[in-house]
Amino acid sequence: MELVLQQKQELNLVMTYKLRQAIELLQYSTEELCQFIKKQQEENPLIEIKERPHEVAYKENGFGKANFCSTAEEANRLEASESLGMRDQLVEQAKFLYKDVRDQKVMAYIIYNLDDNGYLSFKQNEREVYGIFGKAEIDRGIELLQAVGPKGIGARCLKECLLLQVTDECPNRQQTESLIRNYLELLAERKWDGLAARMNISLAEIKAIHEFILTLNPKPCAHISDFSIQYVNPDIIVESKVNGLSFYLNDRYLPAIRFNDNYSGLLANKDETSTYIQGQFATYQWLLNSIEQRRQTIVKIVKVILAKQEEFFKDGFIALQPLTLKEVAEEIGMHESTVSRATMNKVIQTPKGTFELRMFFASKLETATGNDVSQTKVKMLLKSMIENEDKCKPLSDQKVTDLFNKEKGITISRRTVAKYREELHIPPSARRRAIKG
Repeated sequence: MELVLQQKQELNLVMTYKLRQAIELLQYSTEELCQFIKKQQEENPLIEIKERPHEVAYKENGFGKANFCSTAEEANRLEASESLGMRDQLVEQAKFLYKDVRDQKVMAYIIYNLDDNGYLSFKQNEREVYGIFGKAEIDRGIELLQAVGPKGIGARCLKECLLLQVTDECPNRQQTESLIRNYLELLAERKWDGLAARMNISLAEIKAIHEFILTLNPKPCAHISDFSIQYVNPDIIVESKVNGLSFYLNDRYLPAIRFNDNYSGLLANKDETSTYIQGQFATYQWLLNSIEQRRQTIVKIVKVILAKQEEFFKDGFIALQPLTLKEVAEEIGMHESTVSRATMNKVIQTPKGTFELRMFFASKLETATGNDVSQTKVKMLLKSMIENEDKCKPLSDQKVTDLFNKEKGITISRRTVAKYREELHIPPSARRRAIKG
């Protein structure tokens, strides 16, 4: 064996820091990009940013030439109200209605222990469930609270919540209270015959009680928590024009990037300072190029989406066509991973509503004619079938499967139907069955 030295030349793709940053920048939302630009300005003395005095939008007609244009409209900003939260308002109303100090204290205790749905929830295994108050005082406080907040507020369970909402105006009050107190589970399972037999009343009376219970609110204070309103800034805005669809990138609030001329004289020097300045200048140029590349990539992708999903903007989800990231990547001559990153964290505002950009990428199912249909369209058809079914004889998952295969020509399994039904929050057929008559 002989040891020798050999030279070998190879080409390798190295993931540099700049390349990795460019990839991350591509998947930023416009708001995240704005924060990134401001951070770059803090780290690079050559970068100056200037807030734009008015809205500037990068407009694109979807099929023509791009141009910059200004809009005269200013964004309407809703200011957060400085008023009291809902719990504090309820406490103030209780103090106004009831002058007894003990009543005020027990009501305040109940109000500040309500959960997000308006229920008074305690761990029943705690030694002192109601703190310094007795059960009788809590019961009285809940009754008094009905005049302050929505009916059912302060209930300790669903049954109590519904019972608090049953008034003298309710038809068959005694029977209604008996059904809620003793047979609520049977009602949820829609076992009408069993209910009628146990309560010894007719199906017509069961139906009347059921219709009344549906008018009650199982979550009387669904918004009692003082959540702040979250506003979404869309990254792309699509508009419907006389001559077709147009879109523009909603980057009007991005600051303008400028070169700090105070350092221009140091670029030509041959010293350590010049080496640092040249490195920062390269970063400045990289930032401009990366932002423009991100812009052009998004524009190309949205053009394809508008062309492929044109029917969606007319008829909504029922017309959504199957579309994959790979198909868009081949259309614009880019890698699928680039399209995937560019569509991440992006929100698009359309005449049909505001959605995540990835919503337009729908998987497909085969039809009997050899054509493809989007998963979203199948869900809309499923929803329509169930809405129009005979409520006394609701469609089972297998029956829906047969209708898709025979009438719609769409190949789908019963398991897939069940999955889509659950995603649409539609209960199974046994829990959709209504009473005849």
